[in-house]
Amino acid sequence: MNQGFAYRERIDAEGAGRTVLDHLTVRWPRASRAAWRDRLDRSEVVLDGVIAKGDESLCRGQCLVWTRPPWDEPEAPTNFEVLYEDAQLVAVAKPSGLPTMPAGGEFLARTLLALVCERFPGAVPMHRLGRHTSGLVLFARTQQARTAVQAAWRGGAVRKVYRALVRGEPPQTFTIDAPIGPIPYAPLGHIHAASAAGRPSRSVVSLVQPQNESALVDVDIETGRPHQIRIHLAYAGFPLVGDPLYGSGGVPILGTTAVPGDGGYLLHALRLELAHPTTGASLTLRCPPPSTLQPMP
Repeated sequence: MNQGFAYRERIDAEGAGRTVLDHLTVRWPRASRAAWRDRLDRSEVVLDGVIAKGDESLCRGQCLVWTRPPWDEPEAPTNFEVLYEDAQLVAVAKPSGLPTMPAGGEFLARTLLALVCERFPGAVPMHRLGRHTSGLVLFARTQQARTAVQAAWRGGAVRKVYRALVRGEPPQTFTIDAPIGPIPYAPLGHIHAASAAGRPSRSVVSLVQPQNESALVDVDIETGRPHQIRIHLAYAGFPLVGDPLYGSGGVPILGTTAVPGDGGYLLHALRLELAHPTTGASLTLRCPPPSTLQPMP
C-alpha cells in the first residue's frame, strides 16, 4: 500500500460555474457521481482550504484538492537499467508494464519516476512512455540540463526513434502527416486520435523486416503528440499488432471500450539523439529492443 496522494488543481474558465460535485464528475469521469459523493461525505475534498460539501459553485482561480487515502497499486515490474549517466543526465531502460509517471489514478509508488528518484534524487523525466511501451527514458539531474533539453525538444532538435511490430506489409519507407487531436470518446470523454482539427504531426517509417502478415518497423517521430505512433500507423493501415484501441483511420476501433493504458501491443523507444546540455557534444543514446522486436535470423 502506498502513502496516498493529494490531487490539486486550479479552477479554469471551463470549470467556473460548476458545482464541486459536477466538476469532479466531469474532470474524473472514470469514477461515478456516487463515488465522488462518497468522497465528499468522507471530507476528502477541500476547496480553498475548507472541506467541500459538493454544492459550492466554483470560481476561476480557486484551488480544489482531493486527498486520496493510501491504496494498493496494481502489480507492475519495478526493475530498470541505467543506460547512461553523468552529472547532468541519466538515461534508463523502462520495462513494459511500468508507468513512467503517476497517471490514471492507479499508480504512484510503482512508477519509473519514483524508482529512479530513489537512486537519483531530484531527477526529472524529459518525456514519458506509455505504460506498455518499453525502452529509453531520459531524465535531467539539474535545472540547467532540464532547461536545455526542454528547449531542444521544443525546437525539434531531439531525434526520437521507436521500434514497433505492425500488421500488414508496409513499404520500405513512408511518411505519415495526419493531424492528431482530441475527439469525443465515451469511456473517457475524449481521446487523442487522427483528426482534421488536430495539431500537425509527422512520423517517418522505415521497414526493418517483413514477417508473416506483419512487419518490424522503425518510426522516427518529428513531433511528439500523445499516442502518435499508434495513431499514425493505424491511420496508414498498419496498426500495431495487438493494439486494442486504435484501428483503421487512426481512431478507436468500432465498439471498443479500451483506454490508452491498455496493453497488448509491442512498442519500444529505441534511440534518442541530442546535443549534451552542457558540452554541446552530439549524444546518441540507445536501448536494445526486446527479443520480440528484433529481426528474425
